[in-house]
Amino acid sequence: MESQLEKEWGVERMKAMELFESSPVIAAVKDDKGLYRCFDSECQVVFILYGTILNITDIVRQIKDHGKIAVAHVDLIQGLSAKEVAVDYIRTNTLADGIISTKPLLVKHAVESGLLGVQRTFLIDSMAMSTTKKQIESFRPDAIEIMPGIMPKVLQEIRGFTEVPIIAGGLISDKKDIMAAFSAGADAISTTKEDLWFM
Repeated sequence: MESQLEKEWGVERMKAMELFESSPVIAAVKDDKGLYRCFDSECQVVFILYGTILNITDIVRQIKDHGKIAVAHVDLIQGLSAKEVAVDYIRTNTLADGIISTKPLLVKHAVESGLLGVQRTFLIDSMAMSTTKKQIESFRPDAIEIMPGIMPKVLQEIRGFTEVPIIAGGLISDKKDIMAAFSAGADAISTTKEDLWFM
């Protein structure tokens, strides 16, 4: 029997929750050095925070060759526009499993195209919180990445109004930060701090 969440969201979208449950620490790579190091980690999900339209296909291929999930931050890939065609480019020219963006239109298009769609949100004030809530209610991203991720009270508030998987990212520097994020309701954390990939 389907759960209420499965009825509202669809069984297919549940894959994100299962993914983050099995691999709650996400390696966020910002250069080739980080890319090569993440291959030796147990992180099953890799957020790609760099690249260009000339090398993103190869970056993603290397991640996939190591049996990991590749999620490209389309806002940070040089040469891509802030339009839906950026998502189409990633879908047709790479083996990426999904995209990250601060732009709801792109995340929605990714989800509708069959890619994992992660909405990155910078929560700097109460207006940003209100906007985030409206965005989640309007199209249900596969996950939301909250920046910075070291605000347990904010994470608890978000968990209070959504079942969408929450990723805490930004300024997470040690195991204490990770445990605080999980205790506050985060499903996963993303970090460029390589030592945390090997905890």
